[in-house]
Amino acid sequence: MTATPSTSTPPTPAQTVELAPSYLLPFAILLLSVPVVLLQRWVGLTTAVFAVFLIVQAATIRLRFTATTLEVYRSGQQIRNFPYAEWSNWRVFWPPVPILFYFREVKSIHFLPMLFDPSALRACLEQRCPVK
Repeated sequence: MTATPSTSTPPTPAQTVELAPSYLLPFAILLLSVPVVLLQRWVGLTTAVFAVFLIVQAATIRLRFTATTLEVYRSGQQIRNFPYAEWSNWRVFWPPVPILFYFREVKSIHFLPMLFDPSALRACLEQRCPVK
């Protein structure tokens, strides 16, 4: 069962929640690259290409929170899963304008650009994997 977070009733930990994509960060970077192109052409073009890459990622990557794991899907096919039992910490960097999601497992560290609904991400994390 897939549930989408709503403002009226929060999902229970037993429900699977798929986060909606957010294009805010990629489009902000793309918009920022326009004046940079006028000052430093190659830096601006590189920034624009990176923004387009993030737009494609936001369109194809999905995070699903299940009862026990965070699952990562690309174009509907699961590519990784991260059991909450192996997490030691997580954080959303720069909460006023979230740009980066970090989480640490027992054996590795992961950084993801904020390509998902930040409020739904935070709600799922707080509910399923409270910070220790």
